[in-house]
Amino acid sequence: MKKVISLICAVLVGLAAMPTLAKTVKIGMAIDDLRLERWQKDRSIFVDRAESLGAKVYVQSANGNEQTQISQIENMISRGVDVLVIIPYNGEVLSNVISEAKRDGIKVLAYDRLISNADIDFYLSFDNEKVGEMQAQAMLKAKPEGNYFLMGGAPTDNNAKLFRQGQMNVLQPKIDSGDVKIIGDQWVDSWLAENALKIMENALTANDNNIDVVVASNDATAGGAIQALEAQGLAGNVAISGQDADLAAIRRIVDGTQTMTVYKPISKLAAKAADIAVELGNSEIPSSNTTLNNGTKDVPAWLLEPITVSKVNIKQTIVADNFHTEKDIYR
Repeated sequence: MKKVISLICAVLVGLAAMPTLAKTVKIGMAIDDLRLERWQKDRSIFVDRAESLGAKVYVQSANGNEQTQISQIENMISRGVDVLVIIPYNGEVLSNVISEAKRDGIKVLAYDRLISNADIDFYLSFDNEKVGEMQAQAMLKAKPEGNYFLMGGAPTDNNAKLFRQGQMNVLQPKIDSGDVKIIGDQWVDSWLAENALKIMENALTANDNNIDVVVASNDATAGGAIQALEAQGLAGNVAISGQDADLAAIRRIVDGTQTMTVYKPISKLAAKAADIAVELGNSEIPSSNTTLNNGTKDVPAWLLEPITVSKVNIKQTIVADNFHTEKDIYR
C-alpha cells in the first residue's frame, strides 16, 4: 500500500513539474489589397514570424473593397480568433464590426493605417507625416521652384491624409513665397497605377506638359504618372517622389525616371506586428512609444522611422536589408 501511495505521489509531483503549454493564439489578418506588392511582403513576413511564435494566422484580402473587408472581418470573428490584425481599406467605417469583435473579447491591432472612431487596442505604423515631409524635401532639393502637381493616395486611407499634411508642412512656405506653384491636386482611388496614369494624362493636357514636379505619395501612383510622362517624352525631366521601395520603383530610380522613394523597413514592421499580436492574444500589454487619438480613445502605438532612398544609397539601405537583391535591382 505504501508503494502504491508513493507511486501516486511521484506521478502527481511529475505532473505538477511539467511546463504549462502555451495556448495557440489564433490571428485573423484582414488585408486591404494583396494585389499590391507592398502588402504581399507584409503578409509573408508577418505570417512567418507569428507562426514561429506558435500562432495560427488566417489571412484574407478585400482587394480594395470596403464591404468585402467588413464581411471578412465578421467571418474571422465567427471563427473565434483571439486577435484581429487589420490593414483597413477604409479606416472610417469599421467601428461597428470592431464593436462586435470587442463584445467577443477579441483584441484589435490596426496595422500601418489607423482605424478611426473605434475601440482598437494598439496601432503600429511609421511616422507617416514624416514620410510626406521627406517626399516634399526631396522634391524641393531636386527642383526648388516650378510647377508642382500633387498626387495623393486613396481618399479612404488615413495615411494618405498624413502624407499630405507632411508634404504641405514643407511646401507651404515655398508656395507662400511664390517659388512653388501648385498646378493640380488629385487623390488616386485605391492607390492604383492605372488611376494615376489617367490623372497624369489629364494634368499634362491641362497644363500643356508644363509640369516640373509630381509629388506622388507612393510608388504605385508614381509608376502610373511616369507612364504618362514617358508617352510625352518627359520621363526623367520631371522630378517625382514615391514610397514603399517597390522593386519597379527602385529600378526606375536607377534608370533616372523616378527621383526617390521612402523606404519603410517592412521586415521590422511586420515582425513587430506579429510580436504585438501574440502578446495581445496572450492578454499581455505590448510596450508603446507614443499614443494617437483616433476619435474614440488615446490608442497605444509604436511608430518606426522611415528612410529616404535615392540613387546614391540603394545599396546601403534596400540591398543591405535584403529587401531587394542587387541582382534583381540592376538586372
